[in-house]
Amino acid sequence: MKTLMIIMFALCFALFVLLIVMTIRLLRAFDRFRIKKPYTTALEAPSVSVCIPARNETHAMTQCLERVLASDYEKLEIIVFDDNSVDDTSVLIRSFAHAGVRFVPGKELPAGWLGKNHALEVLAREASGTYVMFMDVDTNINTTTISQLVSYAMTENAEMVSVIPGRADAWRSSVLFGHLRYLWELLLSRKTMPAAASSLWMINRRTLLDTFEGFTRMSGDVAPESKLAALLGAGAYRCLVNVPTLGVTYEKKWLSQMETGRRLLYPMAGGTPLGASAALVLLGLLNLPFFIVVGGLIFDWSLLHTLMFAVLLSFMAFYAYYAKHLWARAWLLGGLLWPIVILQEFILMVASIWGYARHSITWKGRPVLAHSVREQK
Repeated sequence: MKTLMIIMFALCFALFVLLIVMTIRLLRAFDRFRIKKPYTTALEAPSVSVCIPARNETHAMTQCLERVLASDYEKLEIIVFDDNSVDDTSVLIRSFAHAGVRFVPGKELPAGWLGKNHALEVLAREASGTYVMFMDVDTNINTTTISQLVSYAMTENAEMVSVIPGRADAWRSSVLFGHLRYLWELLLSRKTMPAAASSLWMINRRTLLDTFEGFTRMSGDVAPESKLAALLGAGAYRCLVNVPTLGVTYEKKWLSQMETGRRLLYPMAGGTPLGASAALVLLGLLNLPFFIVVGGLIFDWSLLHTLMFAVLLSFMAFYAYYAKHLWARAWLLGGLLWPIVILQEFILMVASIWGYARHSITWKGRPVLAHSVREQK
């Protein structure tokens, strides 16, 4: 019993150290990826092609296009690729033809390609702008978003910029119990795999097509934007965290987030059994204080339970601080839900490992190729 108590106190100390490390990395990430001044459009503004891949998106297609069309950026073309939708997505896209939205019909998916990566490749080849801005249908922007991003890229000499989006619909379960994808992006950002967001990112079109030959070298990669960011390096690539003036938010259903987490977590852990095992241990440790506190409430309370309760409150405060930067509301409630969200993340990691082992991971109904994880590393 004495040995067990020593181990538990050691774990408590280790968790405090882990919390300090995570907090420092998060603070540095928010400082590094924050826009520190307003940007205005240059007089000789370059053209921008807004490219939107879509597959069965009737729930969000209209709102997405209306927000893009409301942009104050003048040199703009909008291209939407309908990836063989089986609902009325193509009808909705065509209804915006009078506003200048260009519809590109789906093509047969070539061997070795993920559906979205092929859609990005087709859109990049169809685009004519100096910059290509890829955005998901469930991403929202405001009237000045494109102007600010283009001005930021030109001022900072960035070839590629991606934006970690905020959440405006903060009282929904899809936010309160959402996947922690972008928290891990911020905490795990490093030179070989910098933080990147797939919801909205922009790149110089000639750099994409001439330097990297489009997406052909990452046709099966589950996160091609991360691979491009790593290849470009810190000088040419910049990641930004959304602020209200930038106005990049996203609305994604809870079930869709769970599928995304199942697809991404194993690759984010390195795509190896060792990396996945380490991730499971880490997630288990993050929730250890909660289970020990619950045990103390059921059985006898001790000094260990008091220390673990302090650790638990500290991790809740850490998550609330993160949520405050990216959620419009309910960030305090989000912090209180930390144990549930981490437990969900643990289950998602197990499901991701199992899914890749069983080759059952899908993306919009299509299987993710076995070599996708190897390409992600």
